Amino acid sequence: MSRFVIEARPERSLWAPVQVSLLAVFLTCIGGSILFVIYGVSPLKGLDAIFIDPLRSTYGIGEILLKMAPLLLIAQGLAIGFRAQIWNIGAEGQLIVGAIAASAIAIQFDGITSPLLLPGMIVAGMIGGMLWAGIAAFLRAQFNANEILVTFMLTSVALQLLYYLVAGPMRDPGGFNFPQSISFSSSATFPILIAGTRANASLYIGLVLSAVALIFVQRSLAGYKMSVGGIAPSAAMYAGFSSKKAIWLALLISGGAAGLAGVGEVAGPLGMLQRNVSPGYGYAGIIVAVLGGLHPIGIIFAAALMALVYVGGDFALLSVGLPNAVTGIFQGMLLTFYLACSFLLTSRIRWITPDTVAKEVPAE
Repeated sequence: MSRFVIEARPERSLWAPVQVSLLAVFLTCIGGSILFVIYGVSPLKGLDAIFIDPLRSTYGIGEILLKMAPLLLIAQGLAIGFRAQIWNIGAEGQLIVGAIAASAIAIQFDGITSPLLLPGMIVAGMIGGMLWAGIAAFLRAQFNANEILVTFMLTSVALQLLYYLVAGPMRDPGGFNFPQSISFSSSATFPILIAGTRANASLYIGLVLSAVALIFVQRSLAGYKMSVGGIAPSAAMYAGFSSKKAIWLALLISGGAAGLAGVGEVAGPLGMLQRNVSPGYGYAGIIVAVLGGLHPIGIIFAAALMALVYVGGDFALLSVGLPNAVTGIFQGMLLTFYLACSFLLTSRIRWITPDTVAKEVPAE
């Protein structure tokens, strides 16, 4: 009897992750087209507004680069932990704490034109994100607490801390009671990359981190130990590797990267600390890391794609009247379709006929 069967792949192509990601993007476009029809918009116009319109102007390209920077930073940090089975879901909170720490430096030294101010903010933001992730690392390493729940709940704590600070101790005294800090001086902000846009030099930090991540994952002994310690603690212990060190290293790296993303926001397009310091980059970074196959190079392309979706959603809102929720829907579809297609990395579907079975069964 002829039938479809699912079987393990005898070998895995190096291009398989790329093919799965492209298939997920293709299915997302199909799903998006159906969504456009429901809203009474031509699928071609909808897809053109999201994926093509932002690339037609310098402003649109600048906005893509602007949003790509935090997504790239967060995803590269998370991917290192994910490869070691350390699931940091709280990058949003670590971004917020990093933004708070960097803003504290900018506020404390307001008016100072020292070239060391911005580097000091970068260091403070990175340390802030690492300390916030370190709470989850301590609880996981010492008490085996689930880092998914801990990091997720710490995000809510970080958000409430942000609300308290911008409405109280860090509020601009001359800001008419708006919940925001003072505007930062030019020495406390990143320089602009492209004139006439908001894209800034924080993108360079993301690209440098991507190169470091590639070396760390593929060429360093520390990266190998961390992966083994996270995936197979018993084997790591037998080999003399510490699973606790893997937990600490993974969470501190991802927390520090998220903190840097927070610095990029307050020292970039915002130029101050405010309640809406992030439009959800910490959660979108999870999708970017997964869509990029947890590979540093793949994550660069995935970050660019997700940034395009962010900007394209705004363009679609203005040009064809699609609701702002389209961006979130596209992100959800990307993740859902990637997870649905990911089994193709290790499995394949075959059409089996009686003749096929007869050829594969060895004669006695």
